[in-house]
Amino acid sequence: MLKIGRIPYTNLFPIYYYLEQRSQGRYGFIDGVPSVVNKLLREGRADVSPSSSIEYLRSPEKYILIEGHSISSEGPVGSIILFSKAPIEQLAGRTILYSYHSETSVALLHVIMRKFLDLRCNMVSSSAPLQEGLQTHQAYLMIGDNALRESLRWPDLRKYDLGEIWYRETGLPFVYALWIRRRETGDIKHFIKDLDDSRSKALENLSGLAGHCPAGQWLSEENLISYWRGISYNLCERHMEGLALFRKHLVDLEIL
Repeated sequence: MLKIGRIPYTNLFPIYYYLEQRSQGRYGFIDGVPSVVNKLLREGRADVSPSSSIEYLRSPEKYILIEGHSISSEGPVGSIILFSKAPIEQLAGRTILYSYHSETSVALLHVIMRKFLDLRCNMVSSSAPLQEGLQTHQAYLMIGDNALRESLRWPDLRKYDLGEIWYRETGLPFVYALWIRRRETGDIKHFIKDLDDSRSKALENLSGLAGHCPAGQWLSEENLISYWRGISYNLCERHMEGLALFRKHLVDLEIL
């Protein structure tokens, strides 16, 4: 049985919804936030997953990229948000909290602060809720459903969408996650076909999927569909250009 990492975020719900239907007992799904799924794949406890792009960039010799698939945005993504009590330009020297779920997003925040804004900040991992974290710190980076939900709860906070900043500065898409597999994993042609078909069916039926998505309990159908439409599930030449530029910045900053 092929072991597949599954990130239970709303951004991937459309793909997994149909992928599970096509499983027919061939796939075992292992749930975890991005940092956990990265570790599962790294340690061989998962065979394939949509993993943080930085996981692939750290160790490309361990993985094979599944062509044509990613979680990306060309502009705002809606769920990678820096919540701040002060303008971002005033965060120099401050300590910024970031969700312990995140890996690619905190690296992107480093790039934005140091390369684009020429600001130096301390960054500290946290599991505290947003309201609690902002009692003692000026800013907090949150990702996934937590970021979506908190954006609705705290409309008066300053919110900086990292995908929007990246696109404004580079003109390129930002690749948050890539579907990758371990090199020793055997033939997965049947899985790739199922993944291709699941994406195609999902993108044709976003309206129908909205009624099945758990996030529909707190996000309107209109906002849910708009969120999905703002995500690119493809991986083309421009995405690869954005990924290569991200890698260059990470090397420059000695993060890679």
